[in-house]
Amino acid sequence: MDVNRIRSMLLHEFPHATTPGQEQLMGELAVFLSISWKKANALFLLKGYAGTGKTTVVKALVNVLPALGKRTVLMAPTGRAAKVMAGYTGKQAHTIHRKIYLAWTNKEGQIELKLQKNLHRHTLFIVDEASMIQHAMPVEGQLFATRNLLDDLFAYVQSGENCRLLFIGDAAQLPPVGLAYSPALDVSFLKNGYELDIDSFELVEVVRQSQESGILVNATRLREKISHPEIRFPFFQLSSFPDVFRITGSELEEALIQAYAGSERENNVVICRSNKRANLFNREIRRRILFLEGEITPGDYLMVVKNNYYWLPVESSAGFIANGDIVELTRIRKFEEIYGFRFADITLRFIDYPDEPELDVKILLDTLTSESAALTQPDNNRLFQTIMEDYADLRSRRERVENVKANPYFNALQVKFAYALTCHKTQGGQWDTVFIDQGYLTEQMLNIEYLRWLYTAITRATKKMFLVNFQERFFE
Repeated sequence: MDVNRIRSMLLHEFPHATTPGQEQLMGELAVFLSISWKKANALFLLKGYAGTGKTTVVKALVNVLPALGKRTVLMAPTGRAAKVMAGYTGKQAHTIHRKIYLAWTNKEGQIELKLQKNLHRHTLFIVDEASMIQHAMPVEGQLFATRNLLDDLFAYVQSGENCRLLFIGDAAQLPPVGLAYSPALDVSFLKNGYELDIDSFELVEVVRQSQESGILVNATRLREKISHPEIRFPFFQLSSFPDVFRITGSELEEALIQAYAGSERENNVVICRSNKRANLFNREIRRRILFLEGEITPGDYLMVVKNNYYWLPVESSAGFIANGDIVELTRIRKFEEIYGFRFADITLRFIDYPDEPELDVKILLDTLTSESAALTQPDNNRLFQTIMEDYADLRSRRERVENVKANPYFNALQVKFAYALTCHKTQGGQWDTVFIDQGYLTEQMLNIEYLRWLYTAITRATKKMFLVNFQERFFE
C-alpha cells in the first residue's frame, strides 16, 4: 500500500483536529510502514511531551495496522505502565520482561532467565514509556547473572519473522536510576550500539484539549524550563484550574480523607523525594486515613521493589513478580523471625493483573520501612550467609549456594507500602489523584534534575494534583 493511502488511514482514525506536528508525524509513520519497514534493522522512535497526543497517535496506529496486514504487540517497562497502555488502546499490553523472558531452573537448581522464542510474524512491537528501559537489568543481586534488557529486547524482536520496533517516550522525564540519560531515547546511542536505521520524530505542540487541564498546563511550563540552563521562577500557575491545588501540611489530612473516600486505594498516591519521607506518609495514611492497625493488615496495598522469580508457578502467564508490581494483601497466615530478619506468610492478589489468581508468598518485613529502595547489598549478603549456615553439612560450596538460591526465606518478596512512593517508583503509572510533597529542599537541590523530578511527578496525575508545602516563589 502506498504512503499517501496509509497516511490518510491514520488521519481518519483521529477523533479531533490534528496539530501540524501530528499531521507531519502521520506522514513519517506512513513512510516507516511502507518503505522503512522493509529494512531489517528499522526502528521508529516517537518522542513527545505530556499533552502532545502520543496516546492518540498510538491508538490510531494500532487500529490501522491490521488493514496493512500487520499485527501489534504492546509492551511497557512496568505492570502499571502496561495497564495504562491497555486502557488507552483497548488492547492487551504486556510488561517487556514478561513478554521476552522465560524464567527456568537449570541443572544446578539456579533460577535463570532466557529469551523466549519470538513466534510473531509481520508484527510491530510498540513499547511505551521507553525512557524507563534500563541498559542493563540486574537479576536478584550479584548471585544471579545480569541481563541487558535493551540488548535482549532488540534480539527478541529481530528474531521474529519481519518484526519491527517502535519506541515511545518523553525525554523530559527522569532517566533510569543511576543514569544521566535514557538510552532507549538517544538516537546516537542506539545507532552506535545497535547499527539501527532509525526514523525519529518528536511531538512538541500541546493539543487544544490539554490546554484546559491545569495538570498539563503546569507540566508544559516545567518542561519548557527544563530546556533552559538556569532555574527560572515561578513554576506553577494555579488560577482558574479546577484540577490543581496548593495546600499546606495542615490541610493535607482533610484532602487525603476526601481522596480516599471517593475512590479505590489504588487510585491515589503521594509522591516523595525519598524513601524516608515516603515511610512517614505511609505510616500516617495507614493510621489516620485508612485506620489500619498492626504492622501489616489485610487490605494493605504493597509495591514489590525487587524482581522475584520464585513464587509464581512456571505455567503462570505473568512469568514472574516484577519490581513495580502493586499487590493487595488479602490474608496473613503467620509472622516469623529467623536468620536475623522478620518475615510474614501472606496471600496476595495482583492489582494490575486481575486475571492472575491469588498467590501465597513469603514477604520480608524489613524492607517495608527501610530507607533504602530495597534490601541493601550488605543486608542481602548477611541473609545469604546466615541461611547458608543451614547447609553446612553439604560438602561443596556450590551445593550450599544452590540450596540458598532455592530457599523460600532468601526468595521472600521485598515490598513497601504503596500509598506513598518515590517518583522513580511511580514512573510509568498513572493515578486519579496525586499529592506531590516538596519535602526537604535546599538551593543546591534546585537544578534541572529537580525539574525533571517535578515534571515526572506531575504527569502521574490524571484528574487532580495537590502541591503540598511548596515554597511561595514556586507560584505565580
